Amino acid sequence: MKLWQKTRHLDKEVERFTVGRDYVLDQELIYYDCIASKAHVRMLGKIGILDKKEVNSLLRGLDKIIELNKKGKFEIRLEDEDCHTAIENFLIDEVGDAGKKIHTGRSRNDQVLTAIRLYCKAKLNDCLESIRNTLAHIRVFIDQFGEIPMPGYTHTRKAMPSSVGLWAGAFRDSLTDDLDLVQAVLKLIDQNPLGTGAGYGIPLPLDREMTTAELGFAKTQKNSIYAQNSRGKFESFILSVLGQIMLDINKLATDLVLFTLPSMAYFILPEEFLTGSSIMPQKKNPDVLELLRGKYHEVFAYEIQLKNTTVNLISGYHRDIQLTKEAVIRGFNTVLGSIYMTGLIFQNLKVIEENCEVAMTDELFAAEKAYRLVLQGVPFRDAYREIGKQYESSKVLYYE
Repeated sequence: MKLWQKTRHLDKEVERFTVGRDYVLDQELIYYDCIASKAHVRMLGKIGILDKKEVNSLLRGLDKIIELNKKGKFEIRLEDEDCHTAIENFLIDEVGDAGKKIHTGRSRNDQVLTAIRLYCKAKLNDCLESIRNTLAHIRVFIDQFGEIPMPGYTHTRKAMPSSVGLWAGAFRDSLTDDLDLVQAVLKLIDQNPLGTGAGYGIPLPLDREMTTAELGFAKTQKNSIYAQNSRGKFESFILSVLGQIMLDINKLATDLVLFTLPSMAYFILPEEFLTGSSIMPQKKNPDVLELLRGKYHEVFAYEIQLKNTTVNLISGYHRDIQLTKEAVIRGFNTVLGSIYMTGLIFQNLKVIEENCEVAMTDELFAAEKAYRLVLQGVPFRDAYREIGKQYESSKVLYYE
C-alpha cells in the first residue's frame, strides 16, 4: 500500500505515469533513506512515541533492508512508487504495528529531501576523493614528462613555446579549484531538513537537533518552507559545480583529440584505449576522448533541465519536483565516471618527445626575439614590427 493511500485504488495508467522512473532511480537512495529512518526512529524513542522494544525492532528491520540492498535483493516495485513506501511496507511485514508508526513525525516530502541530501553529500565526497586521485596521476605525469618542450597555441595556431608540464599543470590547477567548488557546495547543502514535514512543520515536540547530530549534518534547516524550496535550488548548485568539473575535462579531451592526431602526435594513448572502424581496417579512434568531450553537454543539459523544472513554482512542494531526481543521479554518475577516466588517461598517456621537439619551429620564438630587443632599449612596438618583418614572407600567416 502506498504511503498516501487510504482505501481507493489509483488507475493503473495514471499510476504508471505518476510513478515514472522513481521506483528504478530510488535503488540509489535505499541506503540513505534507511540511515535517515534509523535516526528518526531513535528520536521518536527519545520523545516517547516509540517504546524501547519498538525502536529495537525497527532498527533491526532497517539494518536487514540495508543488508538485502547490499546484495541486490531489496526490490522496489512500480506499485511501491518509491523506496520510502517499499521500506515502510517491508517493516510492517517484518515487525508488525511498529512499522506503522515509523512515519510518525515526518512527511514523504522531508523524508525524500533527507535521503537525497545524504546521497548528495556522499557523492560530493566521492567527487573529492576521485579528483584527488586524478590530481595524483597528473602530478606523476608531470614529474615524468613535464620538462619536454611543446608548442603553445592561440587561435588553434602555433603561438609561443610551452611545455608538457605547463599544459598538464593547467589541468592540475583547474581541478584543484574544482575541489574548492565541491567543498563550497558541500558546505551549502549540509543542512538537515528532517522534521519539516510537508513544508509547514510537525505538531509534535520533535528533537530535530538530535537527528541533525545523528546524521552528521552541520546544522538544522530551521525554516520548514525553505526546506521544500531548497529542493531544486541545492541540486542546481550541485549540477553547476559538476558542470565546472566537466568543463575542465571537456577542454582536456579536446586538447588530446588534437595532440594525439597522427599528423601531430605529441601524445599517444595505448592501443587498449582506442577503438576501430567497422569498415576502415586502419582506423584507431579516440572514442574515449570524444565521449569525455561530449559528456560536458550532458551534465549541462541536466542543470538546465533541473532549473527549468523548478522555476515558476510557488513556495512549497509540487509533483514537478519529482522530475529533478533523475537529473541529479545521472549527473553524479556521469561526472564520477568521467573523473575516473581522466585519471586513467593520465596514468597511460605517453609523450613522444621527438615530435614535440620537431614542432618547436622558429616562429614560436618571435615574441622572445622582440623582447630581446626590448632589453636592449628598443621600444616594444618598434621591436614588434622589426621582428614581424622577418615573417612577412612566410606562406603561413601568423595573427597576434
